Amino acid sequence: MALIKLNNRSSEDTAIHGRRNLIINGAMQVAQRGTSVTGKTDLSYHTVDRWQSVSSGSTYNQSQQAVTLGDSTIGDFKYFLRHEVTTSNDFAGILYKIEDVQSVPEGVVTLSFYAKGTNPGGGSLQLRGRQNFGSGGSPSSEVIENAQSLVLTSSWQRFTYQITVPSILGKNLGTTANTSYYRIDFQQPGVDDTTDAWTLDITGVQLEVGDTATPFEHRSYGEELSLCQRYYYNHITAGSGQEALVTTATSYNTTSAYCGVRFPVTMRTIPTIRQYDATDVWQYYNNNQSDRFDSFSMFGANQSTTNQAMINNGQGMSITAGQSGNFQGGNSACYLHFDAEL
Repeated sequence: MALIKLNNRSSEDTAIHGRRNLIINGAMQVAQRGTSVTGKTDLSYHTVDRWQSVSSGSTYNQSQQAVTLGDSTIGDFKYFLRHEVTTSNDFAGILYKIEDVQSVPEGVVTLSFYAKGTNPGGGSLQLRGRQNFGSGGSPSSEVIENAQSLVLTSSWQRFTYQITVPSILGKNLGTTANTSYYRIDFQQPGVDDTTDAWTLDITGVQLEVGDTATPFEHRSYGEELSLCQRYYYNHITAGSGQEALVTTATSYNTTSAYCGVRFPVTMRTIPTIRQYDATDVWQYYNNNQSDRFDSFSMFGANQSTTNQAMINNGQGMSITAGQSGNFQGGNSACYLHFDAEL
């Protein structure tokens, strides 16, 4: 039987076991926020879940793309993430944060992925691993692998890199330990010509313990969505319908109604509400009438938890205390999300 070496330990085994991949949504299946954005310049999450855009003076488009049917060079993947920098002024790219630096063990880990695209001037993207120990950590951020070359072509290739993770023994994880994370960066460093553009197409990202890249660990869409919802939960998607149901609410007094939104999984921390906010776009149906308001307000830690959010209408209405009704969208553009990202 073959010997498999994992984290400096050897054992006899012939199987490739599941739960090897430390990356969530590495196959780019889940995109709760939407499937495309254009003309962005910020550091933010925009499309495919768990993948954050980073930019310093650069403009980019981003989208979830479908793999061409029958493309045998990429295997059994349905989607990939396209990050397209249209104007490069300084560094730009994407990054992934793995919750808690302690979840990536000391020793050798292997990163593998499929990628294609273009590099400006024949240059290369940079791959970096970083540890962040949270606010007050020592040090707060540590680059644990020097930048590695990533030269792209117009055809899919599988890339494999080994990264040596140092011990965190004796390190202070900071005043808020749950803000620590291990981070993988795919970045194009700054270029002289501000018109330089580049594109990265990527999927099948896997980070695993040991010095060997094994086949990608495919998970079902439902399981991947559940893992993503720990960090971001799409309660109502824009375009779901003009009267999309939020939940049943009760009139607390003559101006405000309260309700609780239960999350499908326990979120990483008490989330922040993300919503469509405009004049009279939400409504409270009760007592055979519709009362309009602009946006919701979310209560803090005394009422909201990692399992539910207590919300009310953020602007006053004229209602009858003690009655019940439904909070609903009042516009087809309405969306309501909850954000607990790192």
